[in-house]
Amino acid sequence: MIRFDQVSKRYEGGHEALSRVSFELAQGEMAFLTGHSGAGKSTLLKLIMLMERPSQGQVLVHNQNLNRLSNSQIPHFRRQVGVVFQNHQLLFDRSVFDNVALPLQIAGYQPAEAARRVRAALDKVGLLNKEKQNPIVLSGGEQQRVGIARAVVNKPALLLADEPTGNLDPALSAEIMKLFRQFNDVGVSVLIASHDLGLIKRMGNRVLGLSKGQLVHDGVLQHATTTATA
Repeated sequence: MIRFDQVSKRYEGGHEALSRVSFELAQGEMAFLTGHSGAGKSTLLKLIMLMERPSQGQVLVHNQNLNRLSNSQIPHFRRQVGVVFQNHQLLFDRSVFDNVALPLQIAGYQPAEAARRVRAALDKVGLLNKEKQNPIVLSGGEQQRVGIARAVVNKPALLLADEPTGNLDPALSAEIMKLFRQFNDVGVSVLIASHDLGLIKRMGNRVLGLSKGQLVHDGVLQHATTTATA
């Protein structure tokens, strides 16, 4: 599903956010990405989303070399990838239903089909009864679930999450992770960036550990080194 082949990313001024990173995430696999602040987690996700381009190496998603995609092809590619952000990025001038429907409107779905998909996604995250509400009146955990519903409404094969539980308490964090697990159980590939090492350890999934832009750990967290999990 995802393959990084000796990928480096250098920004203007010489800062190297990633250095010769290589790994593969299989179709249907769920894994976590961890590391200290500034380790390169967000940069790695941005490369997969084509928000950034690598300075060196190749990034492949679903056997598609992202280096070869033109800027005009990026919107179509992104429809295959669901993204969940820490701060939800919801629109508070629209209802829950309209927030989730936004990707389908952009993709040109007919209203009836869009409505069916939106309600299916909201039902999956347990918010079907709140479709008419404004997201601003929802709790933080509910807002994050709206963000997840929006990310999966297109039925993407790949789901990325950047610190999705960063603003939530442990109980709500566990609920959100349960949702990711449910999507993974039906074949969606999932990659989650998180600094919550306790939560990651309890999940028991593969962990990719970054430190200073380098991949220093690939395996279950119990066997990670201190450097990999800082």
